[in-house]
Amino acid sequence: MIDLEQEELDVEKEAGQIAHLEATVAREQKELTKSEEGLKAAVAAQDILQHLAQAVQQQAHQRISEVVSSCLSGVFEDPYSFKIQFERKRGRTEAHLRFLRRGLDVDPLSSSGGGVVDVAAFALRVACLVLHRPKLSKVLVLDEPFRFVSAQYQDAVREMLEQLSKDMGLQIIQITHNDNLATGKVIEV
Repeated sequence: MIDLEQEELDVEKEAGQIAHLEATVAREQKELTKSEEGLKAAVAAQDILQHLAQAVQQQAHQRISEVVSSCLSGVFEDPYSFKIQFERKRGRTEAHLRFLRRGLDVDPLSSSGGGVVDVAAFALRVACLVLHRPKLSKVLVLDEPFRFVSAQYQDAVREMLEQLSKDMGLQIIQITHNDNLATGKVIEV
């Protein structure tokens, strides 16, 4: 025999549970919609920041590559030009330093000789000093910065140092055992 009162109570109980579940689903759908809107806003903001970062990277690249390429061309007869290759990996931007010469893209650390890396490393220091904001005092203190520069290029390095010092108002304090690189006031110890 069916107890109608009990069935009515069970139906009311289940109807209450269904109403509760429907309210929960509606609330969760609203939260999901808000989260999706927040995600869209975050993605749009990230896109704006990436474009801004890319513009800043391009400006920095332009100024840095000018300094480095100028130093390289001041020393070497068949100079490399310098570029920074930006690559996005794992949500971050990585910078790869490259040399270009005669249409070839060269890895500086494995495919260049004669002291090219020493000159480029020096030029990168100069670029950082000159481009830094707020301005820093233009003093570079270096220990054997050109130790791997071939003898045939040492006079050109000395001339480059003199020209940079004059053009950019740099004071360069250099420790070296190489008399060919001595310029300006020399203190022997």
